[in-house]
Amino acid sequence: MTMYSDNSSSIVRLNIGGKKFCTTVDTLTQREPHSMLAAMFSGRHTVCKDSEKGYVFVDRDGKHFRHVLNWLRDGVVSNLSDLECSELLREAEYYQLLGLVDGITEVLNKRKEDEEMDTELTRTDIIKCVQSDKVRLRGVNLSGLDLSKLDLSFVDFSYACLKNVFFSRANLHCAKFRDVDAENTIFHNATLRECEFTGANLRGALLAGANLQNACLVDCSFCGADLRSAHLQTADLTNANLEGANLEGANLKGAKLTNANLKGANLQRAYLRQVNLRGTHLEGAKLDGANMLGAIR
Repeated sequence: MTMYSDNSSSIVRLNIGGKKFCTTVDTLTQREPHSMLAAMFSGRHTVCKDSEKGYVFVDRDGKHFRHVLNWLRDGVVSNLSDLECSELLREAEYYQLLGLVDGITEVLNKRKEDEEMDTELTRTDIIKCVQSDKVRLRGVNLSGLDLSKLDLSFVDFSYACLKNVFFSRANLHCAKFRDVDAENTIFHNATLRECEFTGANLRGALLAGANLQNACLVDCSFCGADLRSAHLQTADLTNANLEGANLEGANLKGAKLTNANLKGANLQRAYLRQVNLRGTHLEGAKLDGANMLGAIR
């Protein structure tokens, strides 16, 4: 056990979830004096160091800690993707870095405002469009729009930018989403039966409770997507990337999973009865409570 002195130039060695960092007491305490890190190294508390090299261990993911240190050194929020910003925001909240929390929130809000300015159509425009017999919105930028609860069945969204669009409870039966960019899009409880999503980017998308029966999901990326309790009966997930996706309680009866990547996915309590899992990558997947009676492996 060690208590750090008031010497601001004292070197601090940190082990954040296995990643090693070196900084100074001054960096950890000056910019955010009311943070957890400042309290740890203020000299008022004892911290536990390993006996060999003197590293202080913190049980957090070290992926973004260099961005935390850069903020403490320079007061600048790193240029990251929306997903990485969200991950960094969780770390900032944990370390009680209120200035960094405000900085990240400001960056995300500014991006959302910019996306809304770049959007080519409004919700009202879409409502007018869907009153016609055949609607094609191919390649259109609709990012950030609220299209929840609308009847958008048979609409062709192929190649469109649908980032952060709200499709919650929308009827999208037989809609086309070929090669769309739908990262972080909200499809919560949406009807997506018989939709075509070939090659779509659905990383981080929320599809919990969505009805995707008979949908074509070939070559889709669902990395980190939320598919809890989704209805995926007889859906075609050939070559789909579902690494780290949450499929807890999802119904995959009759789904095609040839060469699908389910590494690290959460399949707890999922329905996989009589599903052919040969050629499916399941390394590190959570299968507790999954119904796999008759599944082919």
